[in-house]
Amino acid sequence: MGDKPRCEWAGGSELMLRYHDEEWGAPVHDDRTHFEFLILEGAQAGLSWETVLKKRENYRAAFDAFDPAKVARYGEADVARLLADAGIIRNRAKVAAAIGNAKAFLDVQREFGSFDSYVWPFVGGEPLKNSFRSLAQLPAQTEQSDAMSKDLKRRGFKFVGPTICYAFMQAVGMVNDHTTDCFRYDEV
Repeated sequence: MGDKPRCEWAGGSELMLRYHDEEWGAPVHDDRTHFEFLILEGAQAGLSWETVLKKRENYRAAFDAFDPAKVARYGEADVARLLADAGIIRNRAKVAAAIGNAKAFLDVQREFGSFDSYVWPFVGGEPLKNSFRSLAQLPAQTEQSDAMSKDLKRRGFKFVGPTICYAFMQAVGMVNDHTTDCFRYDEV
């Protein structure tokens, strides 16, 4: 697994390598997966992505497999349960945002038929394929992530700033930011 040319950030751990090789940048059209990445990217704010990946399975268990309809119904007992769960990032604002975002997510699904139908037009319906040669060239945010962030905030979402939105876009393949020398660049 370690002999192929990869994006600089993918080195380090088997977990990061697997995420890079199997998921990051591959186009997603499944609403549950979109919801999962919205929650995980928001949880990551101020932390490393590897920290979040290490807790991903715990998040899946704690948040009902990222079922937005179930998460939207969480009450105070669920908040207390989540804040006591050492397997996730126990930040009250992030937990509250996950629950509020589930409600907003359901509203978007009702309006657009699916979250997928809502989110992909921010990149014109097709993945944007960038041609960066190094990690240093990757932007933290773009015009598209700014637009997405503003619209999500208008709809009541939290922890969806332009940088988080850009990380979401990268994760779900709305943009291909694999570096040009990476074996995944032409695969996704």
